Amino acid sequence: MSEPPPRRMLKPGLAVLLVLVLSIAILPLGLISVYQTLKVLEERRSLSETALLEQTQQAASASREVIGSAVSAAEALALTVSAFRAIDGPCDGVMRRIVEQSPHYMFAGFVDEDLQLVCASRGEDRDLTGLDVIKTQLTSLDTEIQMQPLSFLGGAASVNVMVPVFDDAQFVGKVLIAVPITALNASLTGRAPDVDLVLFQSQGEIIATQDFSDDRRTVLPMNTTLGELAELPRHTFREENRDGMTRDFAVVAIVDGSVFALGSWAPRSRSLILPGYEEALALYFPIIMWVIAIGVAYVGVHRLVIRHIRRLRSWMRLYAAGRDDLEQARLNNAPEELEVVAEAFRAMTRRLDEQDRRRDEDLQEKTVLLREVHHRVKNNLQLISSIMNMQIRATRSEEAKHLLRRVQDRVMALSAIHRYLYMARKLSMVRADKLLQEIIEQLVIVGTLDETGQQIKVATEFDPVEVDPDQSVPLSLLAAEAAMNAVKYSGVVKGDDAWINIALKNVGEDALCLSVVNSRAPASEAETGDDSDGSGLGSRLIESFVSQLNGVLDINEPEGRFELHVTFPRAWPDIRANED
Repeated sequence: MSEPPPRRMLKPGLAVLLVLVLSIAILPLGLISVYQTLKVLEERRSLSETALLEQTQQAASASREVIGSAVSAAEALALTVSAFRAIDGPCDGVMRRIVEQSPHYMFAGFVDEDLQLVCASRGEDRDLTGLDVIKTQLTSLDTEIQMQPLSFLGGAASVNVMVPVFDDAQFVGKVLIAVPITALNASLTGRAPDVDLVLFQSQGEIIATQDFSDDRRTVLPMNTTLGELAELPRHTFREENRDGMTRDFAVVAIVDGSVFALGSWAPRSRSLILPGYEEALALYFPIIMWVIAIGVAYVGVHRLVIRHIRRLRSWMRLYAAGRDDLEQARLNNAPEELEVVAEAFRAMTRRLDEQDRRRDEDLQEKTVLLREVHHRVKNNLQLISSIMNMQIRATRSEEAKHLLRRVQDRVMALSAIHRYLYMARKLSMVRADKLLQEIIEQLVIVGTLDETGQQIKVATEFDPVEVDPDQSVPLSLLAAEAAMNAVKYSGVVKGDDAWINIALKNVGEDALCLSVVNSRAPASEAETGDDSDGSGLGSRLIESFVSQLNGVLDINEPEGRFELHVTFPRAWPDIRANED
């Protein structure tokens, strides 16, 4: 049993391989370009963040100057207040003069360690022990900046700058300068058209805004508190504000560790990763170039190579299917190398067509010669049969006539074979059923019994099978010899007709069986294959033909009939082995 052909593995086409190779070739350049682009974008983002911080710092510069001047003034007073705090007049006068000289101050004073206002710009003394909202800041040893929404000293909401005073390294009180909230709000207003500014302290309390109203907290980020922003005093981020608008936020320090400015800006671009269309184009430019390069290469190779190769492939398939009119086939604007391949293909088809033509002529000539051989052999055999017929008519001995007729029948069987081969359209295989039918009709259909003169009924049943020409000769002679013996020894009971049944059947995948069965009288003592002279030539010939067919002979003699069966393979074993 032959093995099934191996499955054809699907292989990628030339275009796919080209894309793969170009991708690998361009990949390092693309990676370098993307890396450089990312570095440029990162530097640009850094510069953009720095610019946003500087703009926020600049927008809050006026507020920074106000608070900074208050801190500087308070620090200067802290150095001198110890010298004149015991004198009633000078102390209040100094505080009053500080407030009068600065339009941003509304109150200045000194509170001792017992929380007693002993020196003030308004010339008043006051006990501050009951002010819990400011008591902690007044007793602290650090500089404090606190927003007081309620008026308690200056008559309005203010930002209080409190600087500690030391005498011989001993804490003696704090100098307090109050800056009205309105002054800080005014310093934030109109600094930039697209920014919302907020001043807040480290604890997260708002000190001042451009619009210090109940809606002032709407400009703050939605998910980040001011206390969290104070932990990172200088940075930028993007987030939605409490009105749901996306904003860019920048945080800068106004007073280190104490006061911070938050700037809320309209987004400068769509994202921090891809700040804008120009940045997106710069980032994706290598990818776009890679896609364009692959596309151009694919289109170019498809137009210059692939379509011509496909056309050549279609020519080859058409030629393999039997088309022989490809001499005028041409490629359309193909490169020279492919034109050379196309011309080589056309030259090959011309050579193959010429070889096929010569082979057909040789085959036709050989076929004609072979048919002529069969024709001449048939004529010679018929001539021999005619000569033998003349000899039979001239011979007086019945025994000699009988022997000559048997030889003549064998010669006519050979002549029938060569006549069939001469007339056959196909010489490589022989239709055994037609050949045997012709031989049997010629030999026995018109035969009679010598003793009774009755007609012999001959029935044939042949399957339409083909045999090798080398098998046709021994098969035909075997059938003729068996049929002649059947005619000779057919016998019947008086009043009945003699009969002969001849059949050729398929009995297996590659096996045939020739059967010759004839009637036989019960009293007959004749032996199959024995001639009148008792030489047994018929039996020996049958055995010889069976041997040539590489078959098996089976003879049965039931009552009233005689059976001969020969089973043989359809082709010679050595020939079949060579074919496999």
